[in-house]
Amino acid sequence: MTRKERYVFVIDYFEKNMPVAETELEFEDPYELLVATILSAQCTDKRVNMTTPAIFKKYPDAKALSKATFDELFPLIKSISYPNNKTKHLIAMAQKVVSEFAGRIPMTVNELIQLPGVGRKTANVVTSVIDRQPNMAVDTHVFRVSKRIGLVAQTAKTPFEVEKALVKNIPVELIHKAHHWLILHGRYICLARKPKCEECGLKKGCKYFPHLQ
Repeated sequence: MTRKERYVFVIDYFEKNMPVAETELEFEDPYELLVATILSAQCTDKRVNMTTPAIFKKYPDAKALSKATFDELFPLIKSISYPNNKTKHLIAMAQKVVSEFAGRIPMTVNELIQLPGVGRKTANVVTSVIDRQPNMAVDTHVFRVSKRIGLVAQTAKTPFEVEKALVKNIPVELIHKAHHWLILHGRYICLARKPKCEECGLKKGCKYFPHLQ
């Protein structure tokens, strides 16, 4: 199976078996999604969803969050990984949103990555989820799954290399959804240590599976 054929096979599988694919982070608006995504770095969505309601209740928008002190916000975040840095990043992010973007979350990758605590992955998540922009966020799941299946060459060493390869080969109108396909597949089927190959519908086109036989 050529790489082009593999893309067709994988996309067809997900279109049929996962027609609705969305983030598992819970949010109501761009501000809430940005906060949740910053918190989700190296942390589970489940843990983030347990934490954010109290944050959003006390700080319902960027203006409110921009006035928070470290000592006020930290207790709400302490159960999340890297709480010190994330507390500082959230306050600084909100302050910059207020001072430079009139309190509105910007909706371009180039603007978002100017915000403290926001890298390319987070910016891609926010723009693809909120605005359905054709941006591919590459987290550990996407990085692992895309290389295992064979969508991306094993020589791709960075998330940005993987992102460029996926965006180049996936139809533009499906990129925002394909991001969730790969994340959810990696989260529940193509696990890092012990992938559930017996449950996987992609075995026929997977480059990793034959090595397990």
